[in-house]
Amino acid sequence: MEKIKAPWYYLTLLILAGESVFFLPYVLSRIFRPTVLEVFQINNVELGLCFSVYGMVAIISYLFGGPIADKYSPRKLIAVALWLTSLGGLIYATFPSFFVLKVLYGYWGFTTVFLFWAPMIKAARLWGASTSQLKAFGWLEGGRGIVGAIIGTIGVFIFALIVNEDLVSVGIQESRAAFKYVIYFTSILVAFVGVFVWFLMRFKGPKEVVLDKIELNQMFEVLKLPSVWLLMVIIMCAYMGYKTTDVISLYARDVMKYSQVKSAQVATFLLYARPVIAIFVVLFFSRLEATLLLFIGFVISFLGALLFSLGVISSSMPLLFMLSILVLAIGVYALRALYFSVMEKGQIPILLTGTAVGLISLVGYAPDIFSGPMIGYLLDHYPGMEGHQYVFFVLALFSFFGALASWRYHVLYKAN
Repeated sequence: MEKIKAPWYYLTLLILAGESVFFLPYVLSRIFRPTVLEVFQINNVELGLCFSVYGMVAIISYLFGGPIADKYSPRKLIAVALWLTSLGGLIYATFPSFFVLKVLYGYWGFTTVFLFWAPMIKAARLWGASTSQLKAFGWLEGGRGIVGAIIGTIGVFIFALIVNEDLVSVGIQESRAAFKYVIYFTSILVAFVGVFVWFLMRFKGPKEVVLDKIELNQMFEVLKLPSVWLLMVIIMCAYMGYKTTDVISLYARDVMKYSQVKSAQVATFLLYARPVIAIFVVLFFSRLEATLLLFIGFVISFLGALLFSLGVISSSMPLLFMLSILVLAIGVYALRALYFSVMEKGQIPILLTGTAVGLISLVGYAPDIFSGPMIGYLLDHYPGMEGHQYVFFVLALFSFFGALASWRYHVLYKAN
């Protein structure tokens, strides 16, 4: 892939879009998980089922949305995805029934994946060209983390303005009133980002990065590559770590006995850790083999999960709690900055990036289907510390297998 000159504002817009589009379906429930359970009158299993509906729609969307990204302009696809996603926030703010909530998550599975995911990855790969893949995806992940942290902080601030942060228990009506403002703020922001993308994210790369037509044999061509199969496993194991961070705010409330606001603040700390870690990888480790860094990331993720699964972190050890969160975050967020950056080393053609991303994501993001109900079941059937131990033990297993797959990838492609 030849070097392509692209403006920095192109990547900036991609970063804004890449994080804001997932705020309504994912990030709000990560920051405000105890609040979400209360205001929607659902339990952990039911919230997990909402994520499963999202995941099932997303799986189909990955498969068919990937080739679409190789055919049409990323700018248009991304902008439309943002507008459609923001419309879902208007339904979300009504605190609908559990059935409607599941339908809404299925709708978001389409808007954020079919129209958005592969175009975002392809646009980032084009920006990085052949010499700056780790920088492109590292800055993308780090920038998305900064955007997420800022929006998350504003959301917590809005919520805290209305509720009393010193109260461990807040009435449902007060919680709904506060959370509704958070939803409206997020929805409006997502829509505005879509406007900026539509009018400003214009970057004309070489003509050959767009397919004249979509053919089935392109999919089979991609599936012949060992790197594609290994990345399926690597991303699935890494994404399981990211999904597990959803329970940190719940751990803070259930085990550490924090209030709703303080639990949300702990989750917001994770949002700030994410960009710092991704940018740190770009600035200080970009000269190392990205394939080797993948392996190291899984080892760190394994150690962080192990700390939680051993059950040694209790309400009397707040310092150890924050240290364990930091170790886990280093592993999980470093992996997110790395795994798509090795596509170039894995000899995946730039022309078929969208198709490859779609197929890889089909397996890689399968935790969207099973992790939510599984985590919800463990937390609801084994209340308190025990349920969280089981959740993090599962993560330790995934991190172990991810380390094996990433080491194999490193051995195969380190010389490329």
